Amino acid sequence: MVAALDEARVTERLGEVPGWTLDATRGALYRQLRLKDFASAFALMTRIALAAEQADHHPEWSNVYNRLDIWLTTHDAGGVSERDFALARAINAMLEE
Repeated sequence: MVAALDEARVTERLGEVPGWTLDATRGALYRQLRLKDFASAFALMTRIALAAEQADHHPEWSNVYNRLDIWLTTHDAGGVSERDFALARAINAMLEE
């Protein structure tokens, strides 16, 4: 079973995932992205979906045209876990490519 990290530990570790914040209301890491256009947003979502499926850890997200809002939380743990930080790092790496 994956354990949730306490809020202080999550806040402390946010420096590992630039661009992400803690959405304490949802118990999730959060990031909003603005991409070039809808095709770019959808292409990134596809890449994230493939990585998420491989990790068996899926984001909550919303997409409107070029904007992508992503929340990462581990429902089984009841909050943010190491799995969320791992997926946030993977998403950040995709953005650097």
